[in-house]
Amino acid sequence: MLALWEVGLLLGASVAVLLYQGYALLLASELPRLGPAPPEPPVATRPRVSVVIAARNEELDLPATLSDLLAQDYPSLEIIVVEDGSTDGTRAVIDRCAPRVRRLEPPPLPPGWTGKNWACWNGARAATGDWVLFLDADVRTHPTAVRSTLDWAQHEHADLTTLTFRLEMVGFWERVVLPFFVQLVLTYFRAPHVNRAGSRTAIANGQFWLTPIATYFALGGHEAVRSVVSEDVAIARRYRAAGKKLRLAWSPALATTRMYRTRAEMYEGLLKNAHGVEFSAGRIVGSLAGLIAGFLLPLALLPVALVTGPWELVLMGAVLYVALFSKHVVFAESAGAPPAYGLLFPLAAGYYVRLMVTSLVRGLRRQPVVWKGRSYPLGP
Repeated sequence: MLALWEVGLLLGASVAVLLYQGYALLLASELPRLGPAPPEPPVATRPRVSVVIAARNEELDLPATLSDLLAQDYPSLEIIVVEDGSTDGTRAVIDRCAPRVRRLEPPPLPPGWTGKNWACWNGARAATGDWVLFLDADVRTHPTAVRSTLDWAQHEHADLTTLTFRLEMVGFWERVVLPFFVQLVLTYFRAPHVNRAGSRTAIANGQFWLTPIATYFALGGHEAVRSVVSEDVAIARRYRAAGKKLRLAWSPALATTRMYRTRAEMYEGLLKNAHGVEFSAGRIVGSLAGLIAGFLLPLALLPVALVTGPWELVLMGAVLYVALFSKHVVFAESAGAPPAYGLLFPLAAGYYVRLMVTSLVRGLRRQPVVWKGRSYPLGP
């Protein structure tokens, strides 16, 4: 039998876990939803928008992305694809869309830069638009995506507007892990708070973000975060620190993406984001403890209660099972996976535990961050 204080401690911890699950759902419900703008008559003048895509070995995804951009209903659109040293057929894909799509080949990657930051910086410097939209090469867009996002940005007087959207998930591990990843990002960054006046929260989705080009250059653009792997968050923090207005919307009807095509690519990509080049052992250990305490240990309560006997713990254990599995079913469906994959969230949590342990070991050994065939050393 458990002592009374042990029962009380377990009940208190269970309530904390339940509050966290509710908080994640609350944050998800607070995200504004942005859909396709209704048709409009031709407008004489519209701000020119330059779309900048950093493309490295994207011959599989880029054709559909460019096809969608060429079908946009926004007339004043410039499309620049920065060919970032690809070894596949990316260059040919871009050239097939000329002259409506411009291929740009930047100078060799300088020391201290990540490849994506260098490509985006050179693309922005070549842009002629009033606004610049940074778009990943694997993002599919609705024909109204550019117009809808720009209209919302102007209505909100936003300096940085970013969208989140549904993920295309094909493989088993994509469907298990990525909805869990979406939840972690949502709660870690308290994403909807970006839209609150006076909030210090800063986050952007590097797959799709729009800004006036003058503001971009005034704040240093990608050059100011040249060595940062998670450049989107770093840029959003610079905007926030400068007092600029950020806006974030959930837009499943405007865009979709398949983030990773293989299990190995997914692991490398998520590992890259675990700490980037700014390693902190304390932060990694804290995240690891939170994963175990928030998602795995609560599943042990019901078996323990059934053995030890207190009916209060049996009831609380059952409530935890229902709450945890139901919430992850909801997140799986919202992210774009079949709902049943939410029932496998313990696998996703275990996957992330392994990811964080690997990140900790690699960081303590000062091993570089690796992504798309390039290595980036850890900072001080």
